[in-house]
Amino acid sequence: MKIVVAITGASGVAISKKLLRFLNSRGVETYLIISEAAKKVCRYEGIRVEELIGLSTKSFKADEIESEISSSSFQFDTLIVVPCSMKTLAAIAHGYSNNLITRVADNALRLGKKLILVPRETPLSYQAIENMRLLKLLGAIIIMPVIAYYTKPKTIEDVTNFIVGKILDSLGMEHDLYNRWTPALEEE
Repeated sequence: MKIVVAITGASGVAISKKLLRFLNSRGVETYLIISEAAKKVCRYEGIRVEELIGLSTKSFKADEIESEISSSSFQFDTLIVVPCSMKTLAAIAHGYSNNLITRVADNALRLGKKLILVPRETPLSYQAIENMRLLKLLGAIIIMPVIAYYTKPKTIEDVTNFIVGKILDSLGMEHDLYNRWTPALEEE
């Protein structure tokens, strides 16, 4: 399995880190793209870019539009944009391939590859909702990083595990990152 993971300038890089760590532990070939804005978010959130790069098979800067992964001849299974900024989401929705992330997303959509977006913004504007609607119509999977209260999270890591687990569910990968829903039969 070959997965491209793109990190944009939205908060929530811990999700990307946890995902890369999981994929790395399973021997998945990962190609990492990090935007300049994402590097700033990494510094703010206390995550070292070098650590993310170390968890990937190969890494690229978002301006490396000439790289092999920008070509539609590059074979990959899935692109995961996590976290996905509203700027990147809008560019992907409207086919604006102005950097390596949006170019690979364009290739994913036109070649029928799996595209998973994890937009990290709230509240959502009308434009953001319309862009997500359009992306869903185009075949993208949109995973909102929300809290699943039924898992009774106690830490940020519990919340992160749930979101990464949902990404892995979309990939069809087995994991034990969160407890699946089971109806409570207790009387109240």
